[in-house]
Amino acid sequence: MSVAVRIIPCLDVAEGRVVKGVNFLNLRDQGDPVELAQKYYEQGADEITFLDVKATVDNRSTMFDLVARTADAVFIPLTVGGGVRSVEDVSKLLASGADKVGVNSAAISRPSLIDDISTRYGAQVLVLSLDITRSTETVSGFVVTTHGGRQVTDIDALAWAQEAIERGAGELLVNSIDADGTKDGFDIELISAMREMSSVPVIASGGAGSAADFAPAFAAGADAALAASIFHTGAVTIGEVKEFVAAAGYEVRV
Repeated sequence: MSVAVRIIPCLDVAEGRVVKGVNFLNLRDQGDPVELAQKYYEQGADEITFLDVKATVDNRSTMFDLVARTADAVFIPLTVGGGVRSVEDVSKLLASGADKVGVNSAAISRPSLIDDISTRYGAQVLVLSLDITRSTETVSGFVVTTHGGRQVTDIDALAWAQEAIERGAGELLVNSIDADGTKDGFDIELISAMREMSSVPVIASGGAGSAADFAPAFAAGADAALAASIFHTGAVTIGEVKEFVAAAGYEVRV
């Protein structure tokens, strides 16, 4: 029996409000995170991803109280990232109601953080969040960035993802900065490249502009697809996306 693909709305949060921009810039207010999470849960979202997009930049921890209130409002898996720097941060997030925790900048600075989290809580808890941009300086043509996309590294994105899987990452959240907020569709080349090397689930992120954009991401090998803008603006609902995906031949949860 085939495994159902997942549709995941993303709540990018800054200073307690959901925000969204283009290519990680010019963030605009989109509403209250708890209210939006509850709406998407009622629409049939398979999971919710909650990212504190300024936590690393502002050098502060994720807002645990907001995570707790969001977890109280929804009864589907909740992934939380942003400002996660230690096993203790993961412990607090799980205690607040998170099911999975995303790591990005801190893991790039200290890769052993992945080992520490995976050893203590298991790979199923750990999501490696990858903010990726194209580059001619690496073998794969992609590099990872840190601090909410603000700092570009010279680290090959595929090589880093492979290392993270070997260290214990249980899932890859593959976000294309180049496609982010453009509504031109997911970066199919990037998704395909990640799928080819990954032994763990791949979540496609960045670029969804319509319900029709999701099936190509799954065709490229994504196990789940994440979007923000089109859901926040009401351009499309979770249910409408699932109808398109099911019509394309993919199993979805209803």
